[in-house]
Amino acid sequence: MDIFIQLIDFILHVDVHLRDFVAQYGVSVYALLFSIIFVETGLVIMPFLPGDSLLFIVGAMCGADLMSLPLALLVLAVAAIAGDQVNYSIGHHFGPKVFKWEDSRFFNRAAFDKAHAFYEKYGGITIILARFMPFIRTFVPFVAGVAAMTRSKFTAFNLIGGLFWVLSLTITGYFFGNLPFVQTHLSKIIWALILVPGVFTLVGAWRAQAKA
Repeated sequence: MDIFIQLIDFILHVDVHLRDFVAQYGVSVYALLFSIIFVETGLVIMPFLPGDSLLFIVGAMCGADLMSLPLALLVLAVAAIAGDQVNYSIGHHFGPKVFKWEDSRFFNRAAFDKAHAFYEKYGGITIILARFMPFIRTFVPFVAGVAAMTRSKFTAFNLIGGLFWVLSLTITGYFFGNLPFVQTHLSKIIWALILVPGVFTLVGAWRAQAKA
């Protein structure tokens, strides 16, 4: 339970924790960022790690000259793209038998079903759209592997989606993350980056299932 509480605290106060980490460990922060994004996008058992909010905060820290923007963009993009490739490979390995898995501590059946419904409705473009959707982002590459999308097609969508996700949110944070208004309401913005995409995801998945 203590680990869960600490994780929630990290997600909701990622700006504070990242600043403390940079102050204490310096350039090692890039290894930390790579690990978080790679695991969040690459392992279906870790969909709750920060994604959108983390990219925005990293951009803001780059704007405050606490980190290097080019290096951060490179590390984050490589992690996001590599994570999805690994996730796709895992899904491709297990294949259709995944549909028989039950909800468990290590597998979120509801999130998988929502991602599958979204994938069935939008096809390959889902890989790009899902980058901005918490939880669904982690399961879509896995679903693409289960559905036997060709690796070349998946890789093309993955490259576009990964680059667009990292560049758009990090650069937005770079230019706007240090404005007084944003700093004053940063906790609310982090909540919005978590909840708003999630609501749209749930609505989209519900509509897709209703039409199925």
